[in-house]
Amino acid sequence: METVVSGIRSTGKLHLGNYYGALRNFVKMQNEYNCFFFIADLHSLTTHPTPQDLTSTVRQVVVEYLAAGLDPEKSTIYVQSDVPEVAELYLYMNMNAYLGELERSTAFKDKVRANPNNVNAGLLTYPVLMACDILIHHATKVPVGKDQEQHLEMTRTFGNRFNRLYNVDYFQESFAFTYSDKLIKIPGLSGQGKMGKSNGDADCIYLSDPAESIRKKIMRAVTDAGPTGLNQEKPEAVQNLFDLMKVVSTPDTLAHFDGLYNNCEIRYGDFKKQLAEDMVLATNEVRTRIEEIDKDDAYIAKVLKLGADKAQASAQKTLKEVREIIGLKKLY
Repeated sequence: METVVSGIRSTGKLHLGNYYGALRNFVKMQNEYNCFFFIADLHSLTTHPTPQDLTSTVRQVVVEYLAAGLDPEKSTIYVQSDVPEVAELYLYMNMNAYLGELERSTAFKDKVRANPNNVNAGLLTYPVLMACDILIHHATKVPVGKDQEQHLEMTRTFGNRFNRLYNVDYFQESFAFTYSDKLIKIPGLSGQGKMGKSNGDADCIYLSDPAESIRKKIMRAVTDAGPTGLNQEKPEAVQNLFDLMKVVSTPDTLAHFDGLYNNCEIRYGDFKKQLAEDMVLATNEVRTRIEEIDKDDAYIAKVLKLGADKAQASAQKTLKEVREIIGLKKLY
């Protein structure tokens, strides 16, 4: 089976965008590929989280991965820092990455603009660490969004440069991978753009949100004064809510409210109440699983130990071979 690698930063609770955009595909993928799913706690250090926050957010992501249906027997679920070989490969590959190409990274330039007082070396070499996450397991498929495609191109650059430098055919090229032909984009509740934590908690429906919290967030979602003409185009904020309804409601429900909108008869209060109840129903199974798994420290520890062992077995083999290629051999 081909190897797939995907990581998520340990920035806390997962939302509907994470679930419908990635996690549901991961659950299907694990039956067809050799999957490594990790929580990228080392990447998170670039923003200097407190030790307490870092520990709790890593645990939260693990719980929600498992609740969404990832199976530790079928896939390898691990925490990035539990595999120290990643950091060692990162050191070696940093010798093979150059300042100019790292500074040209679009993501790096965006981070510098957003946080000019926190331009640390970890941000600059972020693409190198991401490359090592992939190369250490010899992954050929990486589910990434468009914002990460440049980093994936850099991964190919670093791997190929290593091969040329040491005259070997060792690292394979990895490419962006979309498991499903149907890309599901989940909009936020703030009226613009996709759902994301950067827009604040009110923009997101989290998988762990209680039913009452979901209802409140939906009822407060941005709309407008209502349509003024038959079959008029919906403004972005309203279209976003219809897009959410398309994901969580039945086709008949969506068609009903679409018809009311087109005939200028829609009442947003009724529309939002229906969307909220359908949202509660759609997330109920995962939410229940989160509550159950969150109470089981022994199970969480067992899963992470199993994942760390499997990930390390793969990583240690790669590091042993990389050291030999480079010439780092013990003389005793």
